[in-house]
Amino acid sequence: MAESIFALDSFWLSLILKLVAVVAFFLVAPLIAGYQEHKVMAFMQNRLGPMEAGPFGALQLVADGIKFIQKEDIIPAAADKRVFSAAPGVVLIPTLIMIAVLPLSPGGFAEDLDVGIFFALAVSSVGVVGVMMAAWASASKYSLIGGIREAAQLIAYEIPLFIAAAAVVMQAGTMSLVGIVNAQADFTAFGIPVPYAVPQAIGLVIFGIAALAELNRPPFDMPIADSEVIAGHMTEYSGLRFAFFLLTEFGGMVVYSALMVVLFLGGWNIWPGVPLPDNAILANLIGFGVSMVKILGLVFVMTWLRSTYPRLREDQLQRFAWTVMIPLAILQLIVTAIGKVIA
Repeated sequence: MAESIFALDSFWLSLILKLVAVVAFFLVAPLIAGYQEHKVMAFMQNRLGPMEAGPFGALQLVADGIKFIQKEDIIPAAADKRVFSAAPGVVLIPTLIMIAVLPLSPGGFAEDLDVGIFFALAVSSVGVVGVMMAAWASASKYSLIGGIREAAQLIAYEIPLFIAAAAVVMQAGTMSLVGIVNAQADFTAFGIPVPYAVPQAIGLVIFGIAALAELNRPPFDMPIADSEVIAGHMTEYSGLRFAFFLLTEFGGMVVYSALMVVLFLGGWNIWPGVPLPDNAILANLIGFGVSMVKILGLVFVMTWLRSTYPRLREDQLQRFAWTVMIPLAILQLIVTAIGKVIA
């Protein structure tokens, strides 16, 4: 099992360091991804985007956060107040926990679990519970309809997401996220060093599309379609609780992109067969930089798709999952199994 750079002789000091690192990444990385999205969308729509808060508008999301803190926190009179208040936390915490097992450099992780990918995907499934809590507790028909749409969407797209990840696990022979990255370090296809994105190309596309659906990102944003259900399960929320939902969305973009980097793009490795320096500090710095470049590249693709494709109807969205995504994911799994047996 690989050793974390946060591992120390003192258990409690090590635990505090890991918590600080995870929370810091959770608070900073989504801000970078959000700012990138604002600027990229503005460029694609021939406008400037944020320009006033900080240099080139870099502090716009910080200003938005301060604005949300100052807003009145309104709870509808008919709402179930306890469930309504707890729902944003139930949605947000799974994203925070997933970061703990994400390896961003050779030692840049809080925990290297033997069942890391299983743990990350299982925790991600908890978010739908928070969505349904928000939808039901709001006592609003728009929230309830949006929540039911989202639950149906998550159930449909989690199946191909899990199967695509299972094919990678089968290829690597381990469920450890660090182990999957290490397995790609010297992986070759027909003698050519390549990441798993080459033999698992179908799985990469399926995982990426399913991740968009999990995050309610366009063109899979039917659960929060403003022209039909206002903002879905978030309709009745305001102030800091509404900000938690937005932070979860940006954090989810980073986390799912990081999972794709680990599973398909070689993780912190520049390219399979290209070793990092022997110096541990330098290797971790370069590895972290490589991971972030790949993650922000995938966030750019998500933004590009948001600016390009129209929203799918609910029937189109479900049909696409059950008749295209799931059969293709199963095909990828079968081909991987045959390849492993032959090899």
